[in-house]
Amino acid sequence: MAKTQEPSNAPGEPSPRGSDERPEAQVHLSRRERQIMDVIYRLGRASSADVTASLPDPPSYSAVRALLRILEGKGHLRHTEEPGTGKYVYFPIRPRDHAGKSALQRVVQTFFDNSAEKAVAALLDLADRDLSEPELERLAKLIEQARNDGR
Repeated sequence: MAKTQEPSNAPGEPSPRGSDERPEAQVHLSRRERQIMDVIYRLGRASSADVTASLPDPPSYSAVRALLRILEGKGHLRHTEEPGTGKYVYFPIRPRDHAGKSALQRVVQTFFDNSAEKAVAALLDLADRDLSEPELERLAKLIEQARNDGR
């Protein structure tokens, strides 16, 4: 059975426990840390070699390992040690959909003046194809539900 390690935090840093509840948690990630998190979310779980192979213009293997430890310390990742190999495999603490909502919230706040309408309009402009009838119906239902909920 693989052994899960609790992330250790540096002196003076808040405990990583509960960090998955903070919507601002990813605000303090560097560009490279965000790229690493993107890779791990895409793969589900990954070794440092997997991460290195998936990064654009990757840094050294040891730099990736150091960044993975930093992300553990910040409470974004945990790792398991695979029996027999001693290989560390990293996985995200926050579910992908929760992290996606948090990232989308940041984008809406930053680029669309906190306006869902402006963000949706931009997404529709970016669509490389017309929306299907079922997609349009689903969007209409979501809009109606938002109206009913007073949003």
